[in-house]
Amino acid sequence: MVPGGDNVAPARALEAAFRRIAHGPMAGLAVHHPRLRVEALDARLWSGRWLTVLITPWCMNLVLLPATAGPWCAGSGQERLFYKFPAGDFAFLSGAEAEVGEYQSCSLFSTMGEFPDQESARATAVAALDALLRPPAAAQPACATREPSQPSRRAFLSAGMAKG
Repeated sequence: MVPGGDNVAPARALEAAFRRIAHGPMAGLAVHHPRLRVEALDARLWSGRWLTVLITPWCMNLVLLPATAGPWCAGSGQERLFYKFPAGDFAFLSGAEAEVGEYQSCSLFSTMGEFPDQESARATAVAALDALLRPPAAAQPACATREPSQPSRRAFLSAGMAKG
């Protein structure tokens, strides 16, 4: 189970798990970006769960971890679990590692080649997390009968990168 009590503990346990993976199964693979390292932003409590962004040399994911007193919806296999954030609905998949127990992740970037360094990856992660928790601006409909649509994943990520 993830250590609780402050926002640093869940992030550090997640980092430990993915550093082990980085130095083990992912070491030397072509998708392993040599200028990036494993880093989890300080976790935020969101709807009774810890929420963070995990940067690795091969991907960037939103990650949910159980909080000690919050609700937790356990997933199984490749079942997608949908969570409603202020920015829209996002699908998460379950995983588990010894250092953190069960967690759920949503891919933001599945390879990290477009990031020149850790600082730019971190700036994008911070912007993505902020954008995720900010409701979209109310759009004026083009005509009276058209309803505003949910922002696409691409628009959400592009908005996050533009702020970095």
